[in-house]
Amino acid sequence: MAPPPDTPPAAAPLRNPWWIPPFLGRVPAGIESKHLSLLGVVAAALVFEEYDLAMITSVLPYIAEHFEIGDRALALYLGVVRLGAIPALLFISFGDRIGRRRTFLWSLAVSALSTVATGFAWDMNSFVLFQMILRMSFVVGVSVAYVMIAEEFPPARRGWGMGVLAALGAFGYGVEAALFSQIEHLPYGWRSLYWVGALPLVLLPLFARVIPETQRFEARAAAAPDGRSRWRQTIEPVQLLVADSAARFAGVTLCTAALGFAGVAAFQFTSYYTIGVLGWSPGQYAAMFVIGGTFGIVGNVVAGRLGDRVGRRWVGAVCFAAYPLFVLLFYRGPAWAVPLTWVGFVFSSSGGRMILRAFSTELFTTDRRATASGWVLLVEAVCSAAGLLVLSAFTREEGDLIGLIPALSLVTVVAAAVLLAFPETRSRELDSI
Repeated sequence: MAPPPDTPPAAAPLRNPWWIPPFLGRVPAGIESKHLSLLGVVAAALVFEEYDLAMITSVLPYIAEHFEIGDRALALYLGVVRLGAIPALLFISFGDRIGRRRTFLWSLAVSALSTVATGFAWDMNSFVLFQMILRMSFVVGVSVAYVMIAEEFPPARRGWGMGVLAALGAFGYGVEAALFSQIEHLPYGWRSLYWVGALPLVLLPLFARVIPETQRFEARAAAAPDGRSRWRQTIEPVQLLVADSAARFAGVTLCTAALGFAGVAAFQFTSYYTIGVLGWSPGQYAAMFVIGGTFGIVGNVVAGRLGDRVGRRWVGAVCFAAYPLFVLLFYRGPAWAVPLTWVGFVFSSSGGRMILRAFSTELFTTDRRATASGWVLLVEAVCSAAGLLVLSAFTREEGDLIGLIPALSLVTVVAAAVLLAFPETRSRELDSI
């Protein structure tokens, strides 16, 4: 049946901007220029945050050699680094208190400063300290980034927006891998890679000029001026998450805990395994990381689109259930299959993580949404530290790590089961969930 004469024609989908590559798919109908502008600038900033975070995985063999750290101590130090996310508990509510924009910009600046400082580390203790600060700022910044996309994008396209944000942010890993491939030729080796992290400080005025505050936060702030003390403003959103949304809070926490405990260790030792055990060169590792990872990060967009079409729960459950299989094949399968299993490794992990981040922003109200998103990253960081500490505790001799990692990855099956109990959020207005 033809539409009434006064019904405006549906707007045609926009063309992909140059920074969304074709393999991530076309921009769907319903996305406007303002949505793409926000997505582009937040993703650009997130690339730098991901670059900073990716560094430790690639340079791990060089750090171990430089500071003369063995397998067991290395896992212990990495676990302590992850615990740097704990102080973020004092800052994750800032996104709900002072605004998404200001919190994001501050986190970007702190991440850049701590990354540069890492390049000047004089021993393993100073290295760990600077990396702990980086973890703290990363948790705060990334949580707010996903909230901005969730609040500004149309309900039927939130999954796509968050999926593309995750995929574009992951290019920071690709940039880091490309630079890492030249580590043998850099004047100061691994330290030079960390000094590149100063670039966001140069671009910070630009980001401050073009990143807007979300309309939802501005409306809430205007409607309810906050007269509480600063301490109450900081801690109350966390208390409300537990008191008013106990079941959702518990479910998201359990899923995130399983992902952190089982997932991070597998990624953390990829360069250690390929370079230290299989004898690959840095260039070979970088090629696998970039080429295979490029196919793998499509999992973010695929999971986002499928989540918008068929629902978040089943998409996330399948990703988390498949993840241990790819980890097992990567670490215990034949050497020739490592690059192939890496694609599935990244695909399942990125897709599942994207779905969980979507739930963490969609299941909670505007006044505590940034806090919930930050809580997810905080729990993941702390539980990943716990996973690394377990690896350290059960490592008795060189080589034990590689056998333990696949067993640890099985815990993500718990996250798959819990996700199926969540309420479905696809295509629903945030305030109606």
